[in-house]
Amino acid sequence: MAEGPLPDVVIGDPAAPVTIVEYASMTCGHCASFHENSYPRLKVDYIDTGKVKLIIREFPFDPRALAAFMLARCTQDDAQRTTMIDVLFQQQDHWARAENASTALLNIAKLGGSTQESFTACLNEKELQQKIVETQMRGQQVFGVEATSTFFANGDKYAGSLPAEQTAAIIESKLR
Repeated sequence: MAEGPLPDVVIGDPAAPVTIVEYASMTCGHCASFHENSYPRLKVDYIDTGKVKLIIREFPFDPRALAAFMLARCTQDDAQRTTMIDVLFQQQDHWARAENASTALLNIAKLGGSTQESFTACLNEKELQQKIVETQMRGQQVFGVEATSTFFANGDKYAGSLPAEQTAAIIESKLR
């Protein structure tokens, strides 16, 4: 599960005994549901206590998801990237299904300090775009990711949006 074309952003203690790698698409309703319903408990009970580290890897299904991941990667640091991903999942209904996704994404990016110029420059970064696509392809070809959400807990694969109770049970089994 070593990182690929893009550096992994670790949420939590890098030395935590359990590593969860999530392959997600920013336009995936199941992914947003996980981040809204299961992630808060995961963060409080396991990430903040040093038992789990979470790595979110890009697996965009469409151009809007790709653009959203690019915006998250263009933030100033890992903490802002994590915050941007949280906001994008929380606001998914507003931008992912908007008639003009670019305007909706720009409004969210402005909350993080972006300007029209930095927003446009980010979305025109062809190297970043290619690395996100390579991350997705690597997930498919190397790890067998076929859909989102797909999770790996210490290398074991779990497909689908995991309810908080199931996530906790998986983590507990890895801590034994």
